[in-house]
Amino acid sequence: MSTLTALLPMAGGDLIEPVASGGQLVFAALAAIALLVVLITVVKIHPFIALILGGLTVGILAGVNVNDVLASFTGGFGTTAAGVGVLIALGAMFAKLLADSGGADQIVDTIVGRSSERMLPWAMAAVGAIIGLPMFFEIGLVLLMPVIYLVARRTGLSLITLGIPALAGLSAMHGFVPPHPGPVAAIGFLGADLGLTLGLGLVVAIPTIIVSGPLFGALAGRWVVVEAPSTYDADERTEVDDRPSFAVTIATVLLPVVLMLGKSLADIVIDDEDNTLRQVLDVLGSPFVALLIGTIVAMVTFGYAVGMNLQKVSDVLGESLPPIAGILLIVAAGGGFKQVLVDTGVGTLLAEWALDANVSILLLGWVLAVLIRLATGSATIATITAATLMQSAIGDLSSPEISLLVLAIGAGSVFFSHVNDAGFWLVKGYFNLSVRDTIRTWSLMETILSVSGLIVVLLLGLVV
Repeated sequence: MSTLTALLPMAGGDLIEPVASGGQLVFAALAAIALLVVLITVVKIHPFIALILGGLTVGILAGVNVNDVLASFTGGFGTTAAGVGVLIALGAMFAKLLADSGGADQIVDTIVGRSSERMLPWAMAAVGAIIGLPMFFEIGLVLLMPVIYLVARRTGLSLITLGIPALAGLSAMHGFVPPHPGPVAAIGFLGADLGLTLGLGLVVAIPTIIVSGPLFGALAGRWVVVEAPSTYDADERTEVDDRPSFAVTIATVLLPVVLMLGKSLADIVIDDEDNTLRQVLDVLGSPFVALLIGTIVAMVTFGYAVGMNLQKVSDVLGESLPPIAGILLIVAAGGGFKQVLVDTGVGTLLAEWALDANVSILLLGWVLAVLIRLATGSATIATITAATLMQSAIGDLSSPEISLLVLAIGAGSVFFSHVNDAGFWLVKGYFNLSVRDTIRTWSLMETILSVSGLIVVLLLGLVV
């Protein structure tokens, strides 16, 4: 993997000329990031407002005309909402159909029901990864907790031994794989190929989940032993009479993935851009079309085929959108914040400094995401901010290298979840842990996932 030595402006990179001196731009960027941290963690202002104020702060402190700052922010906001927003919305619709149809339960019951006690942690990791592919982390956790309770009560195993692998699968998908908001936003900001990033993300996720999930879970389950609480009656799970079969469920879940990977494969194998097959695969595998097709197919396999009428399917799709409204606004505001940073030339300055230090662009992206993650507690905010800072630093990197940068940032975005992260308290509550034990299990798992993910990305960087 090349370092930033390839990123000199004369090497073909489209870098924006800084609008002010290096010291002024650094002060503007640091002040904006500090403002973000204070507003989100101390003042408890919604990240949407915080990102708007952060973007305005960068531009104003950099000496840019306020009207130009506003134009830059709103332009970035609109572009991001148009590109990334539709993908997140379609992903939410798909996930809601999967959950309400009983398809998610089908995946869980089939995989867990066929596993021996020794293989259960590995089965839970697989379930977490599959469920986490289309679903947001919080939704996947709520969905899987009754299963984790039930299996723990039946086998006598610690909730930690079974839960950590499932959490690792969910978290890895959240950090590495689209259509989750962070990866999708980073792909859009950095201009990465979505299908290629998806494929490499799965390659990175598998060993990362193994290390941070079943292997670490076996250790964590020894020093933190937690029984399933009797207050949660896991044996009375809601069953769907006509839920989709396991084969239909898996085929539907993987359909958008296959379409997007097919596009990337066609672009590599078929050199002729005018080739009809390549053009068809390019259209079918574009993120918008692939997720649209997947959602339409899910309306049939997860809707009409399991007994939902037209109105019920419409209601399910409608119910999927309100919960993600905040996420859509945060991501779009992150796009506005990004555009201000780009237009002021902060990214160009960062690229030049990294060049002088001869720092690996992958390591730099990971470190930036780690710092923002530790400060704000949000993986999505960490991914957005790090990607915005790195946008002008990609220069003429190859497509695989840009995809690996997205994954390095994604790995950094999940580093050491602690008390400023809503996920920390969600896990603490569901697993009935003390703050100390939550740090020793969940927080440490996230750290292992982050570091092992970076190591796999760096190893892949040696061969691309």
